Amino acid sequence: RDDAALRALQVELIDRFGLLPAPAKHLFAVTEIKLRAVALGIRKLEAGAESGRIVFGPRTTVDPARILPLIQQQPKRYRLDGAETLRFTLPMAEPQSRLEQVNALLDLLAPAPVAQTPERPSASRTAHV
Repeated sequence: RDDAALRALQVELIDRFGLLPAPAKHLFAVTEIKLRAVALGIRKLEAGAESGRIVFGPRTTVDPARILPLIQQQPKRYRLDGAETLRFTLPMAEPQSRLEQVNALLDLLAPAPVAQTPERPSASRTAHV
C-alpha cells in the first residue's frame, strides 16, 4: 500500500529466503513504480520496448507546467494525446532500461520539492548586544 510497507515486505522475504531472484526484484521494482504513479494521480502507465503512455487521473498532482517543456524541447519523444494522455518514445528494449526510463520520467513529472526556509528567530529570542 505504501513504499515503507513494500520495503518491509522485501526485507522480510530476504530475511526468510535469502537474496531475491531477478524476477522477484523486478516485481518489487514494478510495484514501486505503480506506487509512485498512484501518488502522482496517474491512472494508467504502460511502457513497451520503444514507447509508452501515461494516462492522468482527474486528480493528478502533476503540474502541466512540468509536461510542456518535455513536449516543447523533445517533441519526437513526448506528445500529448488528448487532455489526459502523455505518450513517450524512449529506447527501452531491456526490462531494466524500461524501469530506469519510467522512473526518470516520473522524477520529471513529480512536483518540485518545496525548499524550506530557515526559521527566523522571533523578536523575543533575538539576542541583544
